Amino acid sequence: MLISPAYAQAAGGGGADIFQSLLPIILIFVVFYFLLIRPQQKKVKQHREMVSALRRGDKIVTAGGLIGTVTKIISDTEAQVELAEGVRVRVVRHTISDVLSRTEAAPGGGTQTAANDAGGKPKSLLGSLFGGNKPGNKS
Repeated sequence: MLISPAYAQAAGGGGADIFQSLLPIILIFVVFYFLLIRPQQKKVKQHREMVSALRRGDKIVTAGGLIGTVTKIISDTEAQVELAEGVRVRVVRHTISDVLSRTEAAPGGGTQTAANDAGGKPKSLLGSLFGGNKPGNKS
């Protein structure tokens, strides 16, 4: 007998050994999912919702850093943006990285006006608190 009985018995029980060697890899995938994959999926979903909710009059920032106002939604993939007075460009909607100010829907459901276009003057916090920016007030 060249092999001792104790050494031969230790080689036969390898089932738990495989689980112990795969456990660190499984834990790494779980950590990657919760720290990298899941937050990225949430961010993509928020961006998709933001792009689909674009309306005429929204002030936006493109991925290239250009700030403009949406003048027309051309299709599901394109929008027309006014960068300066009389300068209108077509942009791919998914290159819009942020919406600076949203438009509010008109009470009648017709035309839309920008949230800060109340009579040509920007709304101020103090004016709205003390009644300085009432719709009938032309001061």
